[in-house]
Amino acid sequence: MGPSSELDLVVHAERAVLPGGTRAVALGVRDGRIAAVVGLDRRGDLPPARQVLELGDDEVLLPGLVDTHVHVNEPGRTAWEGFDTATRAAALGGVTTVIDMPLNSVPATTTVDALRVKRDAARGAVHVDVGFWGGVVPGNTGELAGLVAGGVFGAKCFTAPSGVDEFEHVSPAQLREGLAELARLGSRLLVHAEDPAVLDEAAEQVARSLAQGADPRSFALFLASRPAAAEDSAVADVVAAARELRGTGPRGAAVHVVHLASASALPLVAAARAEGLPVTAETCPHYLTLDAAAVPDGATQFKCCPPVREAEVADALWAALEAGVLDSVVSDHSPCTPDLKLPGAGDFLAAWGGIASVQLGLPVVWTAARRRGVGLERVVDWMAARPAARVGLAGRKGSLVVGADADLAVLAPEEELLVEPGMLAFKNKVTPYAGQRLRGAVRSTWLRGRRVAPSGSEHPGGRLLHALHQDDPA
Repeated sequence: MGPSSELDLVVHAERAVLPGGTRAVALGVRDGRIAAVVGLDRRGDLPPARQVLELGDDEVLLPGLVDTHVHVNEPGRTAWEGFDTATRAAALGGVTTVIDMPLNSVPATTTVDALRVKRDAARGAVHVDVGFWGGVVPGNTGELAGLVAGGVFGAKCFTAPSGVDEFEHVSPAQLREGLAELARLGSRLLVHAEDPAVLDEAAEQVARSLAQGADPRSFALFLASRPAAAEDSAVADVVAAARELRGTGPRGAAVHVVHLASASALPLVAAARAEGLPVTAETCPHYLTLDAAAVPDGATQFKCCPPVREAEVADALWAALEAGVLDSVVSDHSPCTPDLKLPGAGDFLAAWGGIASVQLGLPVVWTAARRRGVGLERVVDWMAARPAARVGLAGRKGSLVVGADADLAVLAPEEELLVEPGMLAFKNKVTPYAGQRLRGAVRSTWLRGRRVAPSGSEHPGGRLLHALHQDDPA
């Protein structure tokens, strides 16, 4: 790098989380990419820069987080959430890359035409970079090649009813059909893994309890309706499918279990990985930090599927992250309009299930990690580097390395944060974290070397990502 090669931005940080550990660096940015990372004592070796950012002693430089599980819901259910509000909230939480789920938008992203509609809705409206998952539903196997060619990062299915009519769940045979086609295409299947037969049996038991006077506001009753056995059974079938299709396509039948919330399913994932099967799994901030025993009856802002489970399950999920059985922590941001949470009735069985948290994932997880003695480097690995690698964006997103997009987050890890509705940028301010005091405030977020304005008032600068690296500057 010659002395005349002017940089656009240089960041001086006493602490920066790099792939090899935390150290003091001067990071140079040119044309939206990281051009240099040198020791802070060598800052004078860098060319001059148009802008210099000096981080405070209480601040840490992180790579922008990568959240691969976000329900934006636009178009069709934009009253629930939209690209503008979801990506502004993401940026305020230090998230610079979002991969949007194929539901609950209308149309669902299960056809090439629907993907086009989705991209058109997002174009010019995103404050961070956004990619898309496709969907696997009964009868759409013929669409998967077009979806993959259109840039989706993989496709998701449900093994039990999804909650919306336009995204039907698949049978075991249909799951295998979709997985085989995605494997042939070199792509990946995501699975919401719950066994409908186990859920039906649990529902019958809950119905008997209601007939005997049980309270539908009871969180314990809702928890009984979604037992861990439903996850365990479905995960076992997912692993069996990956085994049956071993050797299919260029990298085998790659399958990823989303939002795992069952401790007893973890050995199934661990055994599959030990066997060499391309099976991965994620979990979410709410499963790591919330305790079923502490959820008040009627507090439907805590409802999600699978449900928040007991504290010992959270302990097992943390251990699985540390051991590499789980590979990432993502939000599963799934908001709705407040009325669908039935705040007056507080009926857990009838309320919409989903937790809004795309803006809060980092402080929620970091607060819990601090208490457990888990370092910030591990949190960044789980929330940035590993999800980026899983969707084929390693070296471009999720790490502070030369050549990567200059997506940065500045975190004050010891600053206390009180979660209040007025601070939330996502569209509907219903979240189980309201009123919590957390540690870790994101003070600024930078997308390709340009600061994302907290108000989102500037023209959105996010791009629409294509899994085959043919991005839309949008």
